[in-house]
Amino acid sequence: MTEQRPSSTASAPAPERSPWPALWALVIGFFMILVDTTIVSVANPAIKAALDPTSNNLDRVVWVTSAYLLAYAVPLLITGRLGDRFGPKNIYLAGLAIFTLASLWCGLSTTLDGLIWARAAQGIGAALLTPQTMAVITRTFPPERRGAAMGLWGGASGVAMLVGPLAGGFLVDGLGWEWIFFINLPVGVVGFVLAWMLVPKLETHKHRFDIPGVFLSAVAMFLIVFGLQEAEAYDWGVIWGPISVWGLIIAGVIVLGLFLWYQSRTKNEPLVPMDLFRNRNFAWSNITIVTVGFTVTAQGLPLMFFLQTARGLTPTESALLLIPMAIAAGVVSPFAGQLLDRIDPRLMLVPGLLLVSVSLFLFAAMMNTEIPIGWLLIPSALLGFGNAGMWGPLATTATRDLPMHQAGAGAGIYNTARTIGSVLGSAAIAAFMQNRLVANLPGSEDGSGSFGGGKLPDAVAAHFADAMAQTMLLPAAFILLGVAAVLFLRRPKHLAPRRKRGQEMKRTHSPRKSA
Repeated sequence: MTEQRPSSTASAPAPERSPWPALWALVIGFFMILVDTTIVSVANPAIKAALDPTSNNLDRVVWVTSAYLLAYAVPLLITGRLGDRFGPKNIYLAGLAIFTLASLWCGLSTTLDGLIWARAAQGIGAALLTPQTMAVITRTFPPERRGAAMGLWGGASGVAMLVGPLAGGFLVDGLGWEWIFFINLPVGVVGFVLAWMLVPKLETHKHRFDIPGVFLSAVAMFLIVFGLQEAEAYDWGVIWGPISVWGLIIAGVIVLGLFLWYQSRTKNEPLVPMDLFRNRNFAWSNITIVTVGFTVTAQGLPLMFFLQTARGLTPTESALLLIPMAIAAGVVSPFAGQLLDRIDPRLMLVPGLLLVSVSLFLFAAMMNTEIPIGWLLIPSALLGFGNAGMWGPLATTATRDLPMHQAGAGAGIYNTARTIGSVLGSAAIAAFMQNRLVANLPGSEDGSGSFGGGKLPDAVAAHFADAMAQTMLLPAAFILLGVAAVLFLRRPKHLAPRRKRGQEMKRTHSPRKSA
């Protein structure tokens, strides 16, 4: 029997309380996660030069990103439920604390392996934090105002795209790569205090935790991602004993199938409530966000290696080329969110996703050693406008009709889908990048040279640039799958035609219905 008296764990915010201050406080933590990701992409060449200087293989440094994303993806399904059960505020604060302390560990790391483990700890903190931001938006903003809130949520990504690369460039050039992690400490402390003060304690809902589901999903993700990540290093052959790369990937797919079968058959509360996917917009938005996560993660690595290794730009100079993207995304995203409350989401998502694809194809066409660097500002700006029509609108469409008691579960599923795409993008781009390097620079796999220690000689740089340009074609083409997916979305309920809404109201109030 549920207690009716007010308590610190079951009290809802006062009706007259504005949800905006709480959202601003939550966005600080979410913003820090996004900044951390973009900072690391800028700093990857410097990290490799400092912690892995003798190798010409890029797979190991990519694990600085992949370990974070893997640790981020695996627990996301259950961390959303933890927010429903113990309150999104409590889980958010725990995640922010872990992420901030793990940032200190990252900055103090003296080996690449140590940094990879610290990044995994960061991923766990991010997994606790991220679903709570979307859950609070879903539970505190009415559907017809949620687009504006998600616009701010999406706009944070645009600002992070500016602050992250610029801060990363200045910090790497001025103080060293370690400071890209140390900068999280004051931000984390401020974000913790503000969230403690401003975020309300929302009503909690009891949930059973699907431990077998957590185990199966974790095993499936690890096998698939580890297999993809290590494929090029082992030439798609044997890793140890009788275990091969393809064996790991196939085993992961089988376990993933077993997980989905178990979720559909379990009588206990499943980790993934399959009935949520009866909502067409939720289902197709999750498919689309996989392609978005894949593309956004995959495009950064070849671009930064091209700029710094083939063209000899510093991290700061590389980051300056992203200013048009960040400004466009940061300025347009809030307006796009407000407009989304009044239009069919497809009218914004289709052109937004197409612009992302076009911008990446343009980057690929311009990634050579002869084109003036200034021309890269054009695809940078297009990428920003594409992001503005992608992040907030897609999150709003996915969560607009979720039931309140499953807001955390829905946010967890959505963020898991996004992070699965990011993990797969990170693994796939590493394998494809190494493949293109071998194809364009025969003999580069024999360990006779290294990439990441400054500008390459001109004769080698041209071939290296070709390899990076060819690599960029993968995310440019993959995002087109997202364009196809959003075509299956439906107009939201609050935008139903007036005649249809009138008919529904008439049926609802019909005497024959109420008899």
